Amino acid sequence: MMNSGKPIPVHNLSYQDFQLTTLENGCAENFNDIHRHNFYEILWFLETKKDSSLELDFETYDLIDNQICILAPGQVFNMKLQGEKGYVFAISKEIFQEICDVEMVLIDGIKPFQLALKVKNTCESLVALMEKEYHDEYRMNLLTSYLKSFCIVITGELLSQENISGDKQRIQELIKLIEENYLLEKETPFYAEKLNISSHHLNDIVRLGRGTTVKKMIAQRLLLEAKRELSFGTCTVKEIAFKLGFNDASYFSRFFKKHIGKSPESFKSEK
Repeated sequence: MMNSGKPIPVHNLSYQDFQLTTLENGCAENFNDIHRHNFYEILWFLETKKDSSLELDFETYDLIDNQICILAPGQVFNMKLQGEKGYVFAISKEIFQEICDVEMVLIDGIKPFQLALKVKNTCESLVALMEKEYHDEYRMNLLTSYLKSFCIVITGELLSQENISGDKQRIQELIKLIEENYLLEKETPFYAEKLNISSHHLNDIVRLGRGTTVKKMIAQRLLLEAKRELSFGTCTVKEIAFKLGFNDASYFSRFFKKHIGKSPESFKSEK
């Protein structure tokens, strides 16, 4: 963990809206300690090591060959490279909205999932086209087309594995709404109205699909951001409370302790 007295470093796309590189060449600075991105990043791990892993928002995921992970802006990410091989796609928010189903990767991105062999072969062909265009002409309209095709293939594989139903699509819409509104809107009726269903029906969908409630989903989003700030940020507990839309810092402290089992101050001091 980083010292809690330092802000979480934010990595930006410095000179291009799309950057393509490999894990083995020129990526050390992008994987240096805990950080956030203000862009989307697709990681394709072609070859991993026995103990390869990455950290995403307080969870550690073991890696195996031929896995893909999609990072959303704002996620806290950490990985120590050990000679893994694969590709890194850094994509601006604007371009990503054109090429991929943004609702799928809001809040917590897409955790590592493995590609089937036939899908891998298709992706390798698309990446070969991307690499040639990226290093030769860098025509953004053509790169965007290749990227969109690549995202269609990998998210199609993910959806086939998860067998997304109509209710799960509704949950994806809810996740998008929560991401856009959780700082101001913390009650279920707001989201039910936006989705044009009753609060009771929405909670039934969420309970069956995720084993939770809308209220708890909103709370988890607030707690995730609170833990990020407490662990890696420089704000005081009072400042974090107001940043998260709580008018009363003491209420925020009670809310945090109820869900986490310790006060924000205790949580922060342990980091």
